[in-house]
Amino acid sequence: MIREINVKRISDALAEMCVEANEALSPDMEAALHHAAQIEDHPTGRLVFETLEENLQIARTEHIPICQDTGMAVVFLEIGQDVHLTGGDLEEAVNAGVSRGYTEGFLRASVVADPLERINTKDNTPAVIHTRIVPGTHVRVTLAPKGFGSENMSRLVMLKPADGIEGVREVVMETLRIAGPNPCPPLVVGVGVGGDFEYAPLLAKKALLRKVGEHSEKPHIAALEKELLAAANDLGIGPAGLGGRTGVFAVNIETYPTHIAGLPVAVNICCHVNRHVSREI
Repeated sequence: MIREINVKRISDALAEMCVEANEALSPDMEAALHHAAQIEDHPTGRLVFETLEENLQIARTEHIPICQDTGMAVVFLEIGQDVHLTGGDLEEAVNAGVSRGYTEGFLRASVVADPLERINTKDNTPAVIHTRIVPGTHVRVTLAPKGFGSENMSRLVMLKPADGIEGVREVVMETLRIAGPNPCPPLVVGVGVGGDFEYAPLLAKKALLRKVGEHSEKPHIAALEKELLAAANDLGIGPAGLGGRTGVFAVNIETYPTHIAGLPVAVNICCHVNRHVSREI
C-alpha cells in the first residue's frame, strides 16, 4: 500500500529540528558530559566541564544556541519505498525547512554560495543531503548541524590492504594528535573503514550519530573502538585541550565491504556538542 506524504511536512519538521538541535543536546551526549564532569580530577578540566554544563543550562532556558557555530545542516533522509512524496521538489523542501529554521530561529548563517567567492547565502542553505531508500511507509529525517572547527580536523587516508588494523589505528591516533585542542574537545570520533574514496567519509559521518556508549555489533570492531577510546584519552588533551581525563567521549567505527586492493579510512571529528536530532514522519 502506497502512503502519500506532502514534502511540506518534511520542511516543517526540519524548521523545528534546526532550532531543537542547536539549543539542546541529545540525552546520551548530555549524560556523557555529566559523567565526565563527575569523574574529572584535573582542576582545570573540572572547571571546563562545569562551565560547559552551565552553558547547556543557559542555552536550554534562554533558548539560545549552545555554540556560536550553529553548523552546516547535514540532513539524512531514509525514505520508505512505499512512500509517494507529493507537493513539490524534495530537495527544495529540505532547504526551505533549513532556511526557515535558521532565519526564524536566529541561528548563525554560515554557508557561502561559492567556496572561492565566499558570498554568504544568508539563511544557511543549501544543506548537505544524503538520501536512502528503505523498506516501509515512513520517512525518517535526521539533522546533524556540523560545526567546522571540528570538521576541518577530519581526514581521509587511502591505506594499502597490508596496512591492516594497525594502519587504521595509526590513522585515527595521528588525526587526533594533529587535531589537538582545535576541534573543541571532548570529542566524538566517527571512523569509516571500507567502501571507496567517497563512501568512507559518509560512514564516518554516520558513525557520529550513534549513541555514546553503544559499540559496533562486530566483536573485533567493538574491541578496536574501546582500545582507541582508551588510547585517545591517554593523550591527555582533556576538555578544551587544557588537560584532563576525558578528551574523547567515544570512538565509533562503521565498516563496509571494499575492493581487494584498497583500505579507505576516514576520520570525522565532532566537538563535545555532537548535535543531532531525528524524527519519523
